[in-house]
Amino acid sequence: MSTLRQPIISVLGHVDHGKTSILDAIRGTFVSSKEAGGITQRIAATEIDVERIVELSGGKYKKNMFKIPGLLFVDTPGHVAFSNMRARGGALADIAILVIDINDGLMPQTIESINILKKFKSPFIIVANKIDLIPFYTKTSENSFLDFVKNQRNEYVQELEKKLYEIVNQMYNQGFPSERFDRISDFTKAIPIVPVSAKYKIGLMEILLTISGLAQRFLAESISNVEGNAKASILEMRRDESIGTALDVILYQGSIQVGDRILVNTSEGIKETRVRALFVNKSNRSSKAVEKKSVTSASGVRIVISDKFDVIPGTTLIHIDSTNIDSAKNELMEETTVKIELSENGVTLKADTLGSLEAVAFELKQKNISIRTAVIGEINRRDIIDVSTLPDQMNRIMAGFNVGISSDAKTALQSNDIGVITSNIIYGLVQSVDEWLRKRKEDMEEERKQGMPVPSRIRIIPEYIFRAAKPVIVGVKVNSGRLKVGDNLIRPDGKYAGTIKSIREGDISKKFADAGSEVAVSIEGVTLNRQIFPDQDIFVDITEEVVKNLRISSLDEDTMKTLEEIIKIKRKENIFWGTRM
Repeated sequence: MSTLRQPIISVLGHVDHGKTSILDAIRGTFVSSKEAGGITQRIAATEIDVERIVELSGGKYKKNMFKIPGLLFVDTPGHVAFSNMRARGGALADIAILVIDINDGLMPQTIESINILKKFKSPFIIVANKIDLIPFYTKTSENSFLDFVKNQRNEYVQELEKKLYEIVNQMYNQGFPSERFDRISDFTKAIPIVPVSAKYKIGLMEILLTISGLAQRFLAESISNVEGNAKASILEMRRDESIGTALDVILYQGSIQVGDRILVNTSEGIKETRVRALFVNKSNRSSKAVEKKSVTSASGVRIVISDKFDVIPGTTLIHIDSTNIDSAKNELMEETTVKIELSENGVTLKADTLGSLEAVAFELKQKNISIRTAVIGEINRRDIIDVSTLPDQMNRIMAGFNVGISSDAKTALQSNDIGVITSNIIYGLVQSVDEWLRKRKEDMEEERKQGMPVPSRIRIIPEYIFRAAKPVIVGVKVNSGRLKVGDNLIRPDGKYAGTIKSIREGDISKKFADAGSEVAVSIEGVTLNRQIFPDQDIFVDITEEVVKNLRISSLDEDTMKTLEEIIKIKRKENIFWGTRM
Protein backbone atom coordinates (compact mmCIF):
# COMPACT_ATOMS: atom_id res chain seq x y z
CA MET A 1 0.00 0.00 0.00
CA SER A 2 1.44 3.38 -1.02
CA THR A 3 2.01 6.07 1.57
CA LEU A 4 0.29 9.41 1.32
CA ARG A 5 2.07 12.73 1.15
CA GLN A 6 0.60 15.84 2.69
CA PRO A 7 -2.01 17.44 0.41
CA ILE A 8 -1.21 20.81 -1.15
CA ILE A 9 -3.78 23.48 -0.29
CA SER A 10 -4.37 26.89 -1.85
CA VAL A 11 -6.57 29.80 -0.73
CA LEU A 12 -8.81 31.84 -3.05
CA GLY A 13 -11.48 34.50 -2.65
CA HIS A 14 -12.52 38.12 -3.11
CA VAL A 15 -10.21 40.94 -2.04
CA ASP A 16 -10.64 41.88 1.65
CA HIS A 17 -12.66 38.77 2.47
CA GLY A 18 -9.80 37.44 4.59
CA LYS A 19 -7.61 35.15 2.45
CA THR A 20 -4.41 36.42 4.05
CA SER A 21 -6.05 36.57 7.48
CA ILE A 22 -7.00 32.90 7.23
CA LEU A 23 -3.43 31.97 6.29
CA ASP A 24 -2.05 34.18 9.06
CA ALA A 25 -4.45 32.63 11.58
CA ILE A 26 -3.44 29.13 10.54
CA ARG A 27 0.23 30.07 10.74
CA GLY A 28 -0.33 31.97 13.98
CA THR A 29 -1.79 28.89 15.60
CA PHE A 30 1.52 27.17 15.14
CA VAL A 31 4.11 29.93 14.75
CA SER A 32 5.17 31.78 17.87
CA SER A 33 7.74 34.16 16.39
CA LYS A 34 8.49 35.88 13.13
CA GLU A 35 11.85 36.77 11.70
CA ALA A 36 12.62 38.91 8.68
CA GLY A 37 15.60 39.57 6.50
CA GLY A 38 17.65 37.44 4.09
CA ILE A 39 17.25 33.70 4.00
CA THR A 40 15.45 33.56 7.38
CA GLN A 41 12.19 34.77 5.82
CA ARG A 42 9.53 32.11 5.55
CA ILE A 43 9.36 30.09 2.38
CA ALA A 44 6.09 30.18 0.40
CA ALA A 45 4.41 27.31 2.24
CA THR A 46 3.30 26.41 5.75
CA GLU A 47 3.41 22.79 6.87
CA ILE A 48 1.03 21.67 9.62
CA ASP A 49 1.83 18.19 10.96
CA VAL A 50 -0.74 15.73 12.28
CA GLU A 51 0.60 15.89 15.85
CA ARG A 52 -0.28 19.56 16.02
CA ILE A 53 -3.77 18.98 14.57
CA VAL A 54 -4.36 16.30 17.22
CA GLU A 55 -3.13 18.69 19.91
CA LEU A 56 -5.46 21.43 18.68
CA SER A 57 -8.46 19.07 18.83
CA GLY A 58 -7.98 18.74 22.58
CA GLY A 59 -7.74 14.96 22.44
CA LYS A 60 -10.94 14.45 20.42
CA TYR A 61 -8.89 12.95 17.60
CA LYS A 62 -5.97 10.49 17.72
CA LYS A 63 -2.92 10.35 15.50
CA ASN A 64 -3.78 6.88 14.22
CA MET A 65 -6.98 8.28 12.72
CA PHE A 66 -4.90 10.16 10.12
CA LYS A 67 -3.32 8.57 7.06
CA ILE A 68 -1.65 11.81 5.92
CA PRO A 69 1.49 13.22 7.61
CA GLY A 70 0.04 16.74 7.64
CA LEU A 71 -1.13 19.62 5.45
CA LEU A 72 0.88 21.93 3.18
CA PHE A 73 -0.65 25.39 2.82
CA VAL A 74 0.64 27.52 -0.05
CA ASP A 75 1.13 31.03 1.30
CA THR A 76 0.38 32.74 -2.02
CA PRO A 77 -3.31 33.68 -1.84
CA GLY A 78 -5.57 33.88 -4.84
CA HIS A 79 -5.43 32.57 -8.38
CA VAL A 80 -1.62 32.68 -8.49
CA ALA A 81 -1.24 29.44 -6.55
CA PHE A 82 -3.39 27.75 -9.17
CA SER A 83 -2.09 29.36 -12.33
CA ASN A 84 1.57 29.23 -11.26
CA MET A 85 1.49 25.66 -10.02
CA ARG A 86 0.73 23.35 -12.88
CA ALA A 87 1.42 19.64 -12.92
CA ARG A 88 -0.13 16.52 -14.40
CA GLY A 89 -1.97 18.74 -16.89
CA GLY A 90 -3.87 20.69 -14.23
CA ALA A 91 -3.54 22.63 -11.02
CA LEU A 92 -0.94 21.33 -8.60
CA ALA A 93 -3.02 22.24 -5.54
CA ASP A 94 -4.92 19.15 -4.39
CA ILE A 95 -7.67 21.04 -2.60
CA ALA A 96 -8.64 24.69 -2.18
CA ILE A 97 -10.17 26.94 0.43
CA LEU A 98 -12.64 29.46 -0.98
CA VAL A 99 -12.87 32.32 1.52
CA ILE A 100 -16.16 34.26 1.60
CA ASP A 101 -17.03 37.12 3.91
CA ILE A 102 -20.25 35.78 5.43
CA ASN A 103 -21.62 39.33 5.59
CA ASP A 104 -20.92 40.15 1.92
CA GLY A 105 -21.59 36.83 0.20
CA LEU A 106 -20.30 36.18 -3.31
CA MET A 107 -18.49 39.12 -4.90
CA PRO A 108 -16.84 39.58 -8.34
CA GLN A 109 -13.52 38.01 -7.40
CA THR A 110 -15.36 35.18 -5.62
CA ILE A 111 -17.04 34.37 -8.94
CA GLU A 112 -13.64 34.56 -10.65
CA SER A 113 -12.25 32.12 -8.08
CA ILE A 114 -15.19 29.76 -8.63
CA ASN A 115 -14.54 29.85 -12.37
CA ILE A 116 -10.90 28.91 -11.73
CA LEU A 117 -12.00 26.00 -9.55
CA LYS A 118 -14.42 24.88 -12.27
CA LYS A 119 -11.70 25.13 -14.91
CA PHE A 120 -9.28 22.94 -12.96
CA LYS A 121 -12.04 20.67 -11.57
CA SER A 122 -10.52 21.23 -8.13
CA PRO A 123 -12.19 20.04 -4.92
CA PHE A 124 -12.68 22.79 -2.38
CA ILE A 125 -14.30 23.81 0.88
CA ILE A 126 -15.88 27.16 1.72
CA VAL A 127 -14.64 29.12 4.70
CA ALA A 128 -17.29 31.67 5.73
CA ASN A 129 -15.14 34.24 7.49
CA LYS A 130 -15.92 37.15 9.84
CA ILE A 131 -18.66 35.49 11.88
CA ASP A 132 -17.61 37.84 14.71
CA LEU A 133 -19.20 40.73 12.77
CA ILE A 134 -22.68 39.19 12.75
CA PRO A 135 -25.16 41.08 15.03
CA PHE A 136 -25.58 39.79 18.60
CA TYR A 137 -22.11 38.17 18.60
CA THR A 138 -20.84 37.32 22.09
CA LYS A 139 -17.13 36.83 22.52
CA THR A 140 -16.19 33.49 24.12
CA SER A 141 -13.02 31.57 24.85
CA GLU A 142 -14.08 28.67 22.64
CA ASN A 143 -12.04 28.14 19.46
CA SER A 144 -14.09 25.24 18.08
CA PHE A 145 -16.96 26.56 15.99
CA LEU A 146 -19.38 23.90 17.27
CA ASP A 147 -18.56 24.77 20.90
CA PHE A 148 -18.61 28.48 20.10
CA VAL A 149 -22.07 28.45 18.53
CA LYS A 150 -23.57 26.61 21.53
CA ASN A 151 -22.70 29.62 23.71
CA GLN A 152 -24.28 32.23 21.43
CA ARG A 153 -27.66 33.92 21.86
CA ASN A 154 -30.61 32.68 19.81
CA GLU A 155 -30.70 36.00 17.98
CA TYR A 156 -27.09 35.48 16.83
CA VAL A 157 -27.75 31.90 15.72
CA GLN A 158 -30.73 33.07 13.67
CA GLU A 159 -28.65 35.77 11.96
CA LEU A 160 -25.87 33.25 11.32
CA GLU A 161 -28.30 30.78 9.73
CA LYS A 162 -29.77 33.52 7.56
CA LYS A 163 -26.37 34.55 6.22
CA LEU A 164 -25.23 30.96 5.72
CA TYR A 165 -28.25 30.15 3.60
CA GLU A 166 -27.75 33.25 1.52
CA ILE A 167 -24.35 31.77 0.61
CA VAL A 168 -25.94 28.36 0.03
CA ASN A 169 -28.38 29.94 -2.46
CA GLN A 170 -25.66 31.91 -4.21
CA MET A 171 -23.44 28.83 -4.54
CA TYR A 172 -26.40 26.84 -5.91
CA ASN A 173 -26.78 29.48 -8.63
CA GLN A 174 -23.10 28.88 -9.48
CA GLY A 175 -23.77 25.16 -9.88
CA PHE A 176 -22.52 23.96 -6.45
CA PRO A 177 -24.82 22.50 -3.76
CA SER A 178 -23.39 23.41 -0.33
CA GLU A 179 -24.20 23.07 3.36
CA ARG A 180 -22.70 23.69 6.78
CA PHE A 181 -19.96 21.10 7.27
CA ASP A 182 -21.52 19.33 10.27
CA ARG A 183 -24.82 18.79 8.46
CA ILE A 184 -23.44 16.96 5.43
CA SER A 185 -23.87 13.18 5.26
CA ASP A 186 -22.41 12.72 1.75
CA PHE A 187 -19.46 14.96 0.94
CA THR A 188 -19.57 13.91 -2.72
CA LYS A 189 -22.85 15.77 -3.14
CA ALA A 190 -22.29 19.06 -1.28
CA ILE A 191 -19.50 21.57 -0.65
CA PRO A 192 -18.85 21.95 3.10
CA ILE A 193 -19.09 25.45 4.58
CA VAL A 194 -17.00 26.08 7.69
CA PRO A 195 -17.99 29.29 9.55
CA VAL A 196 -14.92 30.94 11.12
CA SER A 197 -13.45 34.08 12.59
CA ALA A 198 -9.85 34.51 11.52
CA LYS A 199 -9.58 37.43 13.94
CA TYR A 200 -10.48 35.36 17.01
CA LYS A 201 -9.25 31.99 15.61
CA ILE A 202 -12.70 30.41 15.82
CA GLY A 203 -13.25 27.40 13.54
CA LEU A 204 -9.61 26.83 12.54
CA MET A 205 -9.71 23.30 13.94
CA GLU A 206 -12.76 22.50 11.79
CA ILE A 207 -10.97 23.84 8.70
CA LEU A 208 -7.99 21.54 9.29
CA LEU A 209 -10.11 18.50 10.19
CA THR A 210 -12.48 18.96 7.24
CA ILE A 211 -9.61 19.25 4.77
CA SER A 212 -7.77 16.30 6.32
CA GLY A 213 -10.87 14.13 6.15
CA LEU A 214 -11.68 15.02 2.55
CA ALA A 215 -8.07 14.57 1.43
CA GLN A 216 -7.51 11.09 2.83
CA ARG A 217 -10.99 9.88 1.90
CA PHE A 218 -11.31 11.21 -1.64
CA LEU A 219 -7.80 12.22 -2.80
CA ALA A 220 -5.77 9.14 -1.88
CA GLU A 221 -4.78 8.47 -5.49
CA SER A 222 -3.65 12.02 -6.25
CA ILE A 223 -1.67 12.43 -3.00
CA SER A 224 0.09 9.06 -3.12
CA ASN A 225 3.86 9.43 -2.96
CA VAL A 226 5.25 9.11 -6.49
CA GLU A 227 8.73 7.70 -6.82
CA GLY A 228 11.15 8.90 -9.48
CA ASN A 229 13.06 12.03 -10.33
CA ALA A 230 12.09 15.06 -8.32
CA LYS A 231 9.68 17.57 -9.79
CA ALA A 232 8.78 20.96 -8.36
CA SER A 233 6.53 23.81 -9.42
CA ILE A 234 8.27 27.20 -9.32
CA LEU A 235 6.24 29.85 -7.50
CA GLU A 236 8.74 32.68 -7.46
CA MET A 237 12.30 33.61 -8.38
CA ARG A 238 14.35 35.72 -5.97
CA ARG A 239 17.70 37.41 -6.52
CA ASP A 240 19.92 37.91 -3.48
CA GLU A 241 23.43 39.36 -3.67
CA SER A 242 24.60 37.16 -0.81
CA ILE A 243 23.25 33.82 -2.03
CA GLY A 244 22.53 34.29 -5.75
CA THR A 245 19.40 33.08 -7.53
CA ALA A 246 16.83 31.36 -5.30
CA LEU A 247 13.64 29.63 -6.39
CA ASP A 248 10.64 29.23 -4.09
CA VAL A 249 9.05 25.96 -5.18
CA ILE A 250 6.55 23.33 -4.19
CA LEU A 251 8.24 19.94 -4.42
CA TYR A 252 5.43 17.57 -5.32
CA GLN A 253 7.26 14.44 -6.48
CA GLY A 254 10.33 12.54 -5.33
CA SER A 255 13.23 13.96 -3.31
CA ILE A 256 15.98 16.42 -4.11
CA GLN A 257 19.42 17.01 -2.58
CA VAL A 258 22.29 19.45 -2.75
CA GLY A 259 24.44 18.88 -5.83
CA ASP A 260 21.62 17.45 -7.97
CA ARG A 261 21.50 18.39 -11.64
CA ILE A 262 18.24 20.10 -12.57
CA LEU A 263 16.56 21.52 -15.67
CA VAL A 264 14.64 24.82 -15.54
CA ASN A 265 12.82 27.02 -18.04
CA THR A 266 14.41 30.45 -18.45
CA SER A 267 13.87 33.52 -20.59
CA GLU A 268 16.62 32.13 -22.84
CA GLY A 269 15.17 28.64 -23.08
CA ILE A 270 15.73 25.41 -21.16
CA LYS A 271 18.90 25.49 -19.05
CA GLU A 272 20.74 23.00 -16.86
CA THR A 273 22.05 24.04 -13.46
CA ARG A 274 22.79 22.51 -10.04
CA VAL A 275 21.30 22.74 -6.58
CA ARG A 276 23.66 24.79 -4.40
CA ALA A 277 21.55 24.87 -1.27
CA LEU A 278 18.14 23.87 0.09
CA PHE A 279 16.09 25.68 2.74
CA VAL A 280 12.82 24.69 4.40
CA ASN A 281 10.76 26.20 7.18
CA LYS A 282 12.28 25.13 10.48
CA SER A 283 9.18 23.77 12.21
CA ASN A 284 5.56 24.49 13.00
CA ARG A 285 6.61 26.83 15.79
CA SER A 286 9.14 28.99 13.98
CA SER A 287 9.21 31.22 10.96
CA LYS A 288 12.93 30.64 10.47
CA ALA A 289 14.11 28.74 7.40
CA VAL A 290 16.87 26.18 7.93
CA GLU A 291 19.34 24.60 5.53
CA LYS A 292 18.89 20.96 4.54
CA LYS A 293 20.98 18.47 2.59
CA SER A 294 17.89 16.84 1.05
CA VAL A 295 14.12 17.35 0.98
CA THR A 296 11.23 14.97 0.22
CA SER A 297 7.83 15.81 -1.28
CA ALA A 298 5.44 17.39 -0.64
CA SER A 299 7.29 20.40 0.69
CA GLY A 300 7.74 24.10 0.30
CA VAL A 301 11.42 24.60 -0.52
CA ARG A 302 13.75 27.45 -1.36
CA ILE A 303 16.32 26.16 -3.84
CA VAL A 304 19.47 28.16 -4.47
CA ILE A 305 20.86 27.36 -7.92
CA SER A 306 24.43 27.67 -9.13
CA ASP A 307 23.70 29.95 -12.12
CA LYS A 308 22.16 33.42 -12.46
CA PHE A 309 19.41 32.39 -14.85
CA ASP A 310 16.21 34.37 -15.34
CA VAL A 311 13.92 31.45 -14.41
CA ILE A 312 10.25 31.70 -15.41
CA PRO A 313 7.76 31.38 -12.53
CA GLY A 314 4.89 29.00 -13.19
CA THR A 315 7.13 26.44 -14.85
CA THR A 316 8.53 23.13 -13.61
CA LEU A 317 11.92 22.21 -12.17
CA ILE A 318 13.04 18.63 -12.89
CA HIS A 319 15.90 16.63 -11.38
CA ILE A 320 17.84 14.95 -14.20
CA ASP A 321 20.34 12.13 -14.60
CA SER A 322 21.59 10.13 -17.58
CA THR A 323 18.27 8.24 -17.86
CA ASN A 324 15.73 11.06 -18.14
CA ILE A 325 17.43 14.14 -19.61
CA ASP A 326 15.71 13.87 -23.01
CA SER A 327 12.24 13.24 -21.58
CA ALA A 328 12.72 16.10 -19.09
CA LYS A 329 13.62 18.51 -21.90
CA ASN A 330 10.58 17.42 -23.89
CA GLU A 331 8.35 17.94 -20.84
CA LEU A 332 9.68 21.45 -20.25
CA MET A 333 9.37 22.34 -23.94
CA GLU A 334 5.77 21.17 -23.90
CA GLU A 335 4.87 23.30 -20.88
CA THR A 336 6.32 26.45 -22.45
CA THR A 337 3.81 26.17 -25.28
CA VAL A 338 1.19 28.79 -24.50
CA LYS A 339 -2.17 27.05 -24.84
CA ILE A 340 -4.15 30.14 -25.74
CA GLU A 341 -6.39 30.59 -28.78
CA LEU A 342 -5.03 33.56 -30.72
CA SER A 343 -6.71 35.67 -33.42
CA GLU A 344 -5.56 38.04 -36.13
CA ASN A 345 -7.24 40.81 -34.18
CA GLY A 346 -7.54 41.45 -30.47
CA VAL A 347 -5.76 42.46 -27.29
CA THR A 348 -1.99 42.21 -26.83
CA LEU A 349 -1.63 40.39 -23.50
CA LYS A 350 1.40 40.25 -21.22
CA ALA A 351 1.70 38.58 -17.81
CA ASP A 352 4.25 37.48 -15.27
CA THR A 353 3.89 33.73 -15.78
CA LEU A 354 2.56 31.16 -18.23
CA GLY A 355 -0.19 30.26 -15.79
CA SER A 356 -1.20 33.89 -15.43
CA LEU A 357 -1.40 34.25 -19.22
CA GLU A 358 -3.72 31.28 -19.42
CA ALA A 359 -5.83 32.42 -16.46
CA VAL A 360 -6.36 35.92 -17.91
CA ALA A 361 -6.97 34.51 -21.39
CA PHE A 362 -9.66 32.23 -19.96
CA GLU A 363 -11.48 35.18 -18.38
CA LEU A 364 -11.14 37.33 -21.53
CA LYS A 365 -12.66 34.51 -23.56
CA GLN A 366 -15.66 34.45 -21.21
CA LYS A 367 -16.22 38.08 -22.27
CA ASN A 368 -15.77 37.20 -25.97
CA ILE A 369 -12.62 39.34 -26.10
CA SER A 370 -10.09 38.09 -28.68
CA ILE A 371 -6.34 37.94 -28.02
CA ARG A 372 -3.82 38.83 -30.73
CA THR A 373 -0.63 37.88 -28.87
CA ALA A 374 0.14 36.53 -25.38
CA VAL A 375 3.68 36.80 -24.01
CA ILE A 376 5.43 36.67 -20.62
CA GLY A 377 7.30 39.76 -19.46
CA GLU A 378 6.97 43.45 -18.68
CA ILE A 379 5.54 45.93 -21.17
CA ASN A 380 8.47 47.40 -23.11
CA ARG A 381 9.05 50.02 -25.79
CA ARG A 382 8.88 47.50 -28.65
CA ASP A 383 5.41 46.43 -27.46
CA ILE A 384 4.20 50.05 -27.52
CA ILE A 385 5.58 50.68 -31.02
CA ASP A 386 4.18 47.42 -32.42
CA VAL A 387 0.68 47.99 -31.04
CA SER A 388 0.59 51.66 -32.04
CA THR A 389 1.23 50.78 -35.71
CA LEU A 390 -1.67 48.31 -36.00
CA PRO A 391 -4.11 49.51 -38.68
CA ASP A 392 -7.29 48.65 -36.74
CA GLN A 393 -7.78 51.04 -33.82
CA MET A 394 -9.67 48.34 -31.90
CA ASN A 395 -6.41 46.35 -31.71
CA ARG A 396 -4.40 49.21 -30.21
CA ILE A 397 -4.71 47.97 -26.63
CA MET A 398 -2.32 46.19 -24.27
CA ALA A 399 -3.35 44.35 -21.11
CA GLY A 400 -0.71 43.56 -18.50
CA PHE A 401 -1.32 41.25 -15.55
CA ASN A 402 1.08 41.53 -12.62
CA VAL A 403 3.73 43.19 -14.81
CA GLY A 404 5.34 46.61 -14.89
CA ILE A 405 5.88 49.12 -17.67
CA SER A 406 9.51 49.91 -18.51
CA SER A 407 10.66 53.54 -18.42
CA ASP A 408 11.28 53.68 -22.19
CA ALA A 409 7.80 52.22 -22.75
CA LYS A 410 6.31 55.02 -20.63
CA THR A 411 8.20 57.54 -22.78
CA ALA A 412 6.92 55.92 -25.98
CA LEU A 413 3.38 56.01 -24.63
CA GLN A 414 3.43 59.80 -24.52
CA SER A 415 3.53 60.00 -28.32
CA ASN A 416 1.29 57.04 -29.18
CA ASP A 417 -2.48 56.79 -28.86
CA ILE A 418 -2.98 53.29 -27.49
CA GLY A 419 -4.62 51.83 -24.42
CA VAL A 420 -2.38 50.25 -21.78
CA ILE A 421 -4.21 48.63 -18.86
CA THR A 422 -2.44 46.87 -16.00
CA SER A 423 -3.71 45.21 -12.84
CA ASN A 424 -2.87 42.45 -10.38
CA ILE A 425 -6.53 41.42 -10.12
CA ILE A 426 -7.87 39.44 -13.06
CA TYR A 427 -11.49 40.49 -12.91
CA GLY A 428 -10.45 44.15 -12.61
CA LEU A 429 -8.17 43.84 -15.64
CA VAL A 430 -10.80 42.09 -17.74
CA GLN A 431 -13.47 44.62 -16.77
CA SER A 432 -11.19 47.55 -17.67
CA VAL A 433 -10.30 45.99 -21.03
CA ASP A 434 -13.98 45.43 -21.78
CA GLU A 435 -14.80 49.03 -20.91
CA TRP A 436 -11.90 50.37 -23.02
CA LEU A 437 -13.02 48.36 -26.07
CA ARG A 438 -16.61 49.55 -25.66
CA LYS A 439 -15.53 53.18 -25.33
CA ARG A 440 -13.14 52.94 -28.29
CA LYS A 441 -15.91 51.46 -30.44
CA GLU A 442 -18.24 54.29 -29.45
CA ASP A 443 -15.55 56.88 -30.24
CA MET A 444 -14.83 55.30 -33.62
CA GLU A 445 -18.54 55.25 -34.49
CA GLU A 446 -18.78 58.89 -33.51
CA GLU A 447 -15.78 59.75 -35.67
CA ARG A 448 -17.18 57.84 -38.63
CA LYS A 449 -20.58 59.45 -38.26
CA GLN A 450 -19.01 62.91 -38.32
CA GLY A 451 -16.82 62.15 -41.32
CA MET A 452 -19.31 60.56 -43.73
CA PRO A 453 -23.00 60.64 -44.61
CA VAL A 454 -24.86 58.28 -42.30
CA PRO A 455 -27.79 56.26 -43.62
CA SER A 456 -30.68 58.16 -42.02
CA ARG A 457 -34.44 58.48 -42.33
CA ILE A 458 -36.38 61.62 -41.36
CA ARG A 459 -39.96 62.80 -41.60
CA ILE A 460 -41.43 66.32 -41.63
CA ILE A 461 -43.73 67.01 -38.69
CA PRO A 462 -46.95 68.60 -40.17
CA GLU A 463 -47.56 70.75 -37.09
CA TYR A 464 -44.17 72.45 -37.46
CA ILE A 465 -44.05 74.04 -40.93
CA PHE A 466 -42.55 77.54 -40.84
CA ARG A 467 -41.65 78.28 -44.50
CA ALA A 468 -42.48 76.45 -47.75
CA ALA A 469 -39.50 77.58 -49.93
CA LYS A 470 -36.20 79.48 -50.26
CA PRO A 471 -35.39 77.70 -47.98
CA VAL A 472 -37.95 75.27 -46.60
CA ILE A 473 -37.99 75.58 -42.80
CA VAL A 474 -39.74 72.74 -40.97
CA GLY A 475 -39.60 70.59 -37.90
CA VAL A 476 -38.48 67.01 -38.52
CA LYS A 477 -38.22 63.76 -36.55
CA VAL A 478 -34.95 61.86 -37.06
CA ASN A 479 -36.09 58.23 -37.04
CA SER A 480 -32.70 56.58 -37.63
CA GLY A 481 -29.05 57.37 -38.20
CA ARG A 482 -27.68 60.91 -37.88
CA LEU A 483 -28.78 64.01 -39.82
CA LYS A 484 -25.93 66.49 -40.47
CA VAL A 485 -25.54 69.96 -41.92
CA GLY A 486 -24.57 69.51 -45.58
CA ASP A 487 -26.41 66.20 -46.07
CA ASN A 488 -28.14 65.75 -49.43
CA LEU A 489 -31.58 64.17 -49.22
CA ILE A 490 -33.52 61.79 -51.48
CA ARG A 491 -37.14 60.70 -51.67
CA PRO A 492 -38.35 57.05 -51.63
CA ASP A 493 -38.36 57.20 -55.47
CA GLY A 494 -34.68 58.19 -55.47
CA LYS A 495 -35.17 61.78 -56.62
CA TYR A 496 -33.33 64.74 -55.05
CA ALA A 497 -35.09 66.11 -51.95
CA GLY A 498 -32.89 69.09 -51.05
CA THR A 499 -29.80 69.85 -48.92
CA ILE A 500 -29.68 70.43 -45.15
CA LYS A 501 -28.28 73.96 -44.56
CA SER A 502 -28.91 74.33 -40.83
CA ILE A 503 -30.19 72.45 -37.80
CA ARG A 504 -31.58 74.07 -34.66
CA GLU A 505 -32.84 72.70 -31.40
CA GLY A 506 -34.65 75.53 -29.66
CA ASP A 507 -32.24 78.48 -29.77
CA ILE A 508 -29.16 76.29 -30.26
CA SER A 509 -27.59 75.72 -33.66
CA LYS A 510 -26.33 72.15 -34.14
CA LYS A 511 -24.09 70.39 -36.62
CA PHE A 512 -26.02 67.13 -36.36
CA ALA A 513 -29.06 65.45 -34.80
CA ASP A 514 -29.17 61.79 -33.80
CA ALA A 515 -32.00 59.27 -34.06
CA GLY A 516 -34.91 60.16 -31.77
CA SER A 517 -34.34 63.92 -32.06
CA GLU A 518 -36.98 66.44 -33.10
CA VAL A 519 -35.32 69.54 -34.56
CA ALA A 520 -35.97 72.48 -36.89
CA VAL A 521 -34.09 72.33 -40.21
CA SER A 522 -33.68 74.54 -43.26
CA ILE A 523 -33.66 72.66 -46.56
CA GLU A 524 -32.45 74.36 -49.76
CA GLY A 525 -33.11 73.38 -53.38
CA VAL A 526 -36.71 72.22 -53.04
CA THR A 527 -40.22 73.52 -52.36
CA LEU A 528 -42.58 72.00 -49.82
CA ASN A 529 -45.52 70.08 -51.34
CA ARG A 530 -43.77 69.99 -54.74
CA GLN A 531 -40.57 67.96 -54.26
CA ILE A 532 -41.03 67.03 -50.59
CA PHE A 533 -44.13 66.41 -48.51
CA PRO A 534 -45.09 66.14 -44.83
CA ASP A 535 -45.57 62.60 -43.51
CA GLN A 536 -43.29 61.25 -46.25
CA ASP A 537 -40.05 59.38 -45.44
CA ILE A 538 -36.98 61.29 -46.61
CA PHE A 539 -33.53 59.67 -46.66
CA VAL A 540 -29.97 60.97 -46.45
CA ASP A 541 -28.21 60.29 -49.73
CA ILE A 542 -25.07 58.14 -49.43
CA THR A 543 -22.28 56.94 -51.71
CA GLU A 544 -21.20 53.39 -52.53
CA GLU A 545 -18.05 54.03 -50.47
CA VAL A 546 -20.28 54.42 -47.39
CA VAL A 547 -21.87 51.04 -48.15
CA LYS A 548 -18.42 49.45 -48.38
CA ASN A 549 -17.26 50.92 -45.08
CA LEU A 550 -20.41 49.93 -43.20
CA ARG A 551 -20.25 46.35 -44.43
CA ILE A 552 -16.75 46.09 -42.99
CA SER A 553 -17.72 47.70 -39.69
CA SER A 554 -21.42 48.24 -39.11
CA LEU A 555 -23.26 50.82 -37.01
CA ASP A 556 -26.37 50.25 -34.87
CA GLU A 557 -29.21 47.99 -36.05
CA ASP A 558 -31.65 50.75 -37.07
CA THR A 559 -28.99 52.55 -39.10
CA MET A 560 -28.10 49.32 -40.92
CA LYS A 561 -31.79 48.69 -41.70
CA THR A 562 -31.99 52.19 -43.19
CA LEU A 563 -28.88 51.40 -45.25
CA GLU A 564 -30.71 48.46 -46.82
CA GLU A 565 -33.73 50.68 -47.56
CA ILE A 566 -31.49 53.20 -49.36
CA ILE A 567 -29.78 50.44 -51.34
CA LYS A 568 -33.21 49.27 -52.58
CA ILE A 569 -34.05 52.85 -53.63
CA LYS A 570 -30.76 53.22 -55.52
CA ARG A 571 -31.17 49.89 -57.31
CA LYS A 572 -34.41 51.05 -58.92
CA GLU A 573 -32.19 52.87 -61.43
CA ASN A 574 -28.99 50.73 -61.14
CA ILE A 575 -29.45 47.10 -60.15
CA PHE A 576 -25.73 46.78 -59.40
CA TRP A 577 -25.56 49.80 -57.08
CA GLY A 578 -23.69 49.00 -53.87
CA THR A 579 -22.16 45.76 -55.17
CA ARG A 580 -18.88 47.21 -56.53
CA MET A 581 -16.62 46.80 -53.52
